Amino acid sequence: MENNKYQNFYDYLIKMLSIAKIGLTYSTDPYALDNYKEVNDATMKMLEDFMNVKFDRPSYFERNVYPTPNISVRTIIKNDKGEILFVREAKDNCYSLPGGWCDLYDTPSEAARKEVSQEAGLEVKITRLVGVLSKMSVDQVKSTPEYVLVFEGEALGDFHEHCYETNDVRFFKEDELPPLSKKVAKEYILRMLEASKNKTTIFD
Repeated sequence: MENNKYQNFYDYLIKMLSIAKIGLTYSTDPYALDNYKEVNDATMKMLEDFMNVKFDRPSYFERNVYPTPNISVRTIIKNDKGEILFVREAKDNCYSLPGGWCDLYDTPSEAARKEVSQEAGLEVKITRLVGVLSKMSVDQVKSTPEYVLVFEGEALGDFHEHCYETNDVRFFKEDELPPLSKKVAKEYILRMLEASKNKTTIFD
């Protein structure tokens, strides 16, 4: 029975690798290419060590999993002038602090570093937890309940190429903020910046 589980899982991995390779070869959509690459890399890693897979881990996609809020991260990064780093969202051409959803099995700081690297093209060191905010859109029927983990980060080098989700990266003075994206409401952004400036911790 156990051997059958491993064989079935191995066959599944080969199928996933095949789908990823086809997608990487023929897809032209940048979002799809990112996903195909992630599937390819994860599958290759799993193939290298698939005999150590444990089949009794819980599934996060079963219907009977207890519903909880999603988790996202945002990171506040300042330059030596005290200006704050913002990224412009390609979807609405408005600005937000770099951040996004946490991936499964990433630690909070790993998720924050990854999002800054992808959206701002900057490698950072996470230096402080600013707070945890409970975020709910005004349209509560369509919104996703969300906890936002807010960090401070310190740049480790120069900027590199950022992903297609953002089309501008720049620093702004705190009293001259750019048009803000609805991805994170202005009231939340202001709370984050105020807590960062005062070196306090916020929650709820």
